Amino acid sequence: MSTVSSPVRGAAARATATPPPAPPRRGPGRGWRVTPWLFLVAPLGLLVLFTYVPVANMVWYSFTSWDGMAPVKEPVGLDNYTRIFTDPDMFSVFLVSLYYLAGAFLQLALALYFATILSFRTRVRNFFKGIIFFPYLINGVAIGLVFLFFLRPGGTLDALLALVGVAEPPQWLGNPDLANISLASTSVWRYMGLNFVLFLGAIQSIPNELYEAADLDGATSWQKFRFIIAPGIKQVIGLTTILAISGSLAVFEIPWIMTGGANGTTTFVIQTVQQAFEFKKFGLASAMAVVLLLIVLLVTWIQRRIFPDEKVDLT
Repeated sequence: MSTVSSPVRGAAARATATPPPAPPRRGPGRGWRVTPWLFLVAPLGLLVLFTYVPVANMVWYSFTSWDGMAPVKEPVGLDNYTRIFTDPDMFSVFLVSLYYLAGAFLQLALALYFATILSFRTRVRNFFKGIIFFPYLINGVAIGLVFLFFLRPGGTLDALLALVGVAEPPQWLGNPDLANISLASTSVWRYMGLNFVLFLGAIQSIPNELYEAADLDGATSWQKFRFIIAPGIKQVIGLTTILAISGSLAVFEIPWIMTGGANGTTTFVIQTVQQAFEFKKFGLASAMAVVLLLIVLLVTWIQRRIFPDEKVDLT
């Protein structure tokens, strides 16, 4: 009896015995936690070195009268900023930016119009897409030279007007009342392609089922645009608005090449460059650059308030 029960009891004891604890898992070592930061050291270092350090130096220079050469940078407080907003010759460049701002909104309207039309089935629509986008691919210097010959006295535009009976066309670049309009029109022609592509991509991302449902409900083209397209591309409209406003303040290439800032066409950036490299007033030029940066940040903040980052539900 005992010889039989002892193996049974041993087997039962082994079955009910607590299994030995499993060895603790080894978590990721410290090296794995540090490795991602090692990959970020180089890009973060370059970002700080070539972006934030120059911006910090620019802000410091804006409070000095540095000429770009002297080893001593004499502090002048807020004198540079005061001069920007009180000197009529310097403040007038903001009025020049209004021409480009008006052209920027015209450009957005035209780009949105053509993007809406060419998003649907239209004959030779790819051909028109290429025509609209092609000017943006051309170098800005080349565009400035082309339109310089186009708008100069006796140029291409005057020759075309002569064919329709206009014997004495105006001075498109020599008349201060028309020079900024001509330059802003050139900017509209060049940059409309960028906004056109942005709008076109956003519109084509809207599901076709929404248009089919609108057709079943008898919606007009305007109602489709108002209730489907406009809400669906609201974020892109906000982005292009920021780019348009900041671009109108930072115009440089076209007026610099076509007029050199003459006849009242000096923009904010042209004047900044002149103050720094022609008049050796790096402190004042730095203050102008800081003002431009603050204006762009203010516009961005306003845009974020008007077009918050919220997902639009069209269904």
